Amino acid sequence: MNPAMEQASDLLGAYMKQKKQQDVKQAKQYPGLFRRLAAWLYDSLVVAAVLMLAGGAAMALAAIMLHFGFFELGNYEDISAYMTQHPVVGLVYTAYLALVIIGFFAYFWCKGGQTLGMRAWKLRLQNKDGSNIRLTQALIRMGTSAFGLGNLLAPFSSEKQSFQDIMAECEMVQLPKAN
Repeated sequence: MNPAMEQASDLLGAYMKQKKQQDVKQAKQYPGLFRRLAAWLYDSLVVAAVLMLAGGAAMALAAIMLHFGFFELGNYEDISAYMTQHPVVGLVYTAYLALVIIGFFAYFWCKGGQTLGMRAWKLRLQNKDGSNIRLTQALIRMGTSAFGLGNLLAPFSSEKQSFQDIMAECEMVQLPKAN
């Protein structure tokens, strides 16, 4: 083989090796059902704690308002009964707690692509190009998740996408382990 052919062959071999390494780095890993459900369980515990804080803050505000005479309890035995059983206040309180849950997930998904449970299980929610999802995508994802049951579709999808991922046009990827 002449020197020019040898040099061309070496360059082609180096290029192919570099190309192969780039392809390996760019390959996305998608999480399985167990990892998704584990992150969901972890997040449900965090959300429960956040709801306790939000409920406590609402109860404290209602107690202050009751003390200064902004409203009367009427036939309700305490503030908790008033806030959960009153026809109007009960709806407002429930909507407030729902907004806390929606705000929790929307903030974490849109800001960094990870909730605390997803971070613990090395998962990230993102667009196909790797960017963070938008608020509308987060709302669509929450609305179609069926309280986590949408994850049951993941094992049957080629890219292990859940129903809510498909509907929100996003993907959940498994992050590589830290070196």
